[in-house]
Amino acid sequence: MPERLTNWAGNIVFSTELLHRPRSVDEVREIVAAADQLRVLGSGHSFNRLADTDGALLSLADLPRSVEVSPDRSSVRVDGGIRYGELAARLADEGLAVHNMASLPHISVVGAAATATHGSGVRNPNLATAVSGLEIVRADGELVTLDRSSADLAGAVVGLGALGVVTALTLDVVPAFELRQYVYDNLPVSALDGHLDEILEYGYSVSLFTRWTSPDIDMVWLKRHDPMPAGDWHGARPADGPRHPVPGMPGTNCTEQGGVPGPWHARLPHFRMEFTPSSGEELQSEWHVSREHARAAIEAVNSMRDRVAAVLQVCEIRTIAADDLWLSPNHGRDSLALHFTWIADTEAVLPVVADLEKALAPLDARPHWGKIFTAAPATLRDLYPRFDDFTALVERFDPAGTFRNPWLAEILG
Repeated sequence: MPERLTNWAGNIVFSTELLHRPRSVDEVREIVAAADQLRVLGSGHSFNRLADTDGALLSLADLPRSVEVSPDRSSVRVDGGIRYGELAARLADEGLAVHNMASLPHISVVGAAATATHGSGVRNPNLATAVSGLEIVRADGELVTLDRSSADLAGAVVGLGALGVVTALTLDVVPAFELRQYVYDNLPVSALDGHLDEILEYGYSVSLFTRWTSPDIDMVWLKRHDPMPAGDWHGARPADGPRHPVPGMPGTNCTEQGGVPGPWHARLPHFRMEFTPSSGEELQSEWHVSREHARAAIEAVNSMRDRVAAVLQVCEIRTIAADDLWLSPNHGRDSLALHFTWIADTEAVLPVVADLEKALAPLDARPHWGKIFTAAPATLRDLYPRFDDFTALVERFDPAGTFRNPWLAEILG
């Protein structure tokens, strides 16, 4: 009997054993045109049933790697199967960079865009905002190209796989740059009162890590162009060696710290490409609130920290700049994201997730599309001003529902 397909974390066993691995775009078009039900499987880093289907799964991992820099060096066209770590190496050779990266370089570029995955930084929007064009195979097998001249692009980029199979993206790029990464231990909660904005704005990318065993912040990770001043910072102490966000995991799995300057792609992610990211045995959830509600969101979690800490490995707090993408959790508002890496116990985690959603609901918290959440579809739809426009776009691109699955059908209504 063939081995069942699972996502990266192993908490989702897919409802099909049929996995297509085309080696060309023409082959993708043939598979799609012949399919009754089909979903695209990226790098498997979603933690819910977004990618599930009882029809067929399609992976673009075997497409030929393609990184084509534009003549003016302002953009790059990439294939639909490339991962960020692969792209970063190719761009670095060209003296170019993307504006930001997620914690994991292991994730696919197309999958990250489709779910509005992000890094951190008050001036850094999520990764999908770099998409200036996409090539997508619709359910009838037709290959369609969208760019910023099309009104549909802002709806299609964070598309949840609902419109078709994205076989290529065009991304904005910038000149390559260097960063330094610093880690500080034990930031007192008192520093957040009156200084939270200053702390979050102190680097190109800033992450606060806490296990919620106390109101204090366990670690601050700062990725900066300039050196940090010597000594303590807002009451936090410089780390005395490499740190890993997850307790008990080796710091050597993470990108270099200690303020050593290095290339953007070796500092922006938290984890090295050659190691298993995070802990490998985990579930994840994340919610985004407006930056103006940052302190209130932290207090909402703190009010139930004993329950959270009981099933938590670590929580990361980051910022993301606003954008205009229809289904982006950062649509129309600068955001604070609260990311939770849970223990690998769905039964124990889900009640805590539901109670966290209730605590954050007054702040109009939007969940990350690829993580675990329990919010009702009607609640989700009310959080996005362009949601009806997105459902209309899906109907135009996929009227027969080839790319729908139960998860997506429930979300879209």
